[in-house]
Amino acid sequence: MKPVVYLIGAGPGDPELMTLRGASCLRRCDVVLYDGLSNSEILRLAPTAQHICVGKHGHSRIWSQQEIIDEMLGQARSGKTVVRLKGGDPAVFARTAEEVDALVEAEIPFEIVPGITAALAAGSYAGIPITHRELASAVALVTGHEQPGKTQSALDWDALAKFPGTLVIYMGVTTAKVWTDALITAGKDPATPTALVRRCSHPDQSSIHCRLDEVADRLTPPSRFRPPVIAIVGPVTTLAKSMDWVSKRPLQGQSILVTRPLDQSDSMADAIRDVGGYPVIAPGIEIQPLTDFSLLDQAIENLSSTGLLIFCSANGVDHFFHRLRQLDFDARALAGVKIAVIGSKTDQALTEHGLRADFVPTDFRARSLPDCLRDWDSNGRVLIVRASRGSDELPNRLKTQYSDVQEVVAYQNVDVAQADPTILDALSSGQISWVTVTSSATARNLHRLYGDALTHCRLAAISPVTAQTLAELGLTVAAVADPYTSESLVHEIVKQS
Repeated sequence: MKPVVYLIGAGPGDPELMTLRGASCLRRCDVVLYDGLSNSEILRLAPTAQHICVGKHGHSRIWSQQEIIDEMLGQARSGKTVVRLKGGDPAVFARTAEEVDALVEAEIPFEIVPGITAALAAGSYAGIPITHRELASAVALVTGHEQPGKTQSALDWDALAKFPGTLVIYMGVTTAKVWTDALITAGKDPATPTALVRRCSHPDQSSIHCRLDEVADRLTPPSRFRPPVIAIVGPVTTLAKSMDWVSKRPLQGQSILVTRPLDQSDSMADAIRDVGGYPVIAPGIEIQPLTDFSLLDQAIENLSSTGLLIFCSANGVDHFFHRLRQLDFDARALAGVKIAVIGSKTDQALTEHGLRADFVPTDFRARSLPDCLRDWDSNGRVLIVRASRGSDELPNRLKTQYSDVQEVVAYQNVDVAQADPTILDALSSGQISWVTVTSSATARNLHRLYGDALTHCRLAAISPVTAQTLAELGLTVAAVADPYTSESLVHEIVKQS
């Protein structure tokens, strides 16, 4: 039978470290039950599903295991496809067996999707190989927090002290004194190198290197180095410096707010991740189709009288051609029409529709297009395809060169109505290092949404026009892209960091 419940490992923190299978299951679910150890950014993979948080330390009440099971069964019995999202791997200290037992008893089909557990992630992100042909040929994963109420430990500390390899202690912050004393009393060398790795693969990942007999002091009280933390005990931890690559990334530890529309944020987010930054998606505007297509339809039906068609954005290209197809036309409707584009992304979008631009400003700037057209003899009207709002500089300049310049709106730029409270809190507390601003409309709405909170971070503008708008709003701009692309904007942030 087709699974009704998917128990998915979310990995150690970075949303890109989730498996393809896990992402696929999330996209098809109706409900997600998630805990504080799974990165909430992963929920973007299930935008239409109901998201239910079952607890996050320091932020909300932690549900009991029975409450989680009852909710999971109730949602499944109501006919919904349920994802139980767990940090790390479902099979490693995640109490998955209890949930599976309940599903089996209820005769509800399920699937368990593996994830990367923290011990394995540390090998890559903290520079600690938990196995090493000379230093450690075995690994033991150990809980530092056994089931409450046990009369005695089920762990054989004498055997663990003699274990010929690496020990990885999970959930051992509040019990640090207990398990370190147990190991040392059982004969483990107090000087054994130990690494404490907090929030592995997150932008604020941090590590402490010390001796085994110093661990309790470093972790007590727990507020000194808050969970989630794993402790890696063994000589492999001494290799962390030589294997470090994470801290060498130019934007490591910096959170960058990506304010482009949701369906266009991926390219910038990828560019940020490539240099170690952590993209936080918070659109300032939304792209929506027109509610009235009459003027756009008229422009398409009169393409035969158009001499030059100008696209100002990739959005304009996509929405124009989508409507072209809806009217039962195809690219042949542009036969004999010259095409100009502004921006490399716009040029790329046009190419994806099977056409090449006749005019592309070498600097990809709108203000440079009129100069690019000086040798073109006007043949018919000039038609500019644009958004519902934007700069009038280009049409105004073209109207001084050509007698018939018209504009047609192909899509709407709509302000995001309400501020995201988590983003507002992150901005106000200085957790966001940079905010990227990719249009004047975005600049104005971000200022309306977040106001003075924007003064606690640095602003990066896609162009001088956007930078000027930010300045008019009383905000200081620290970086301006040149050329005006997302990749260039990220490059400028790197230069200024």
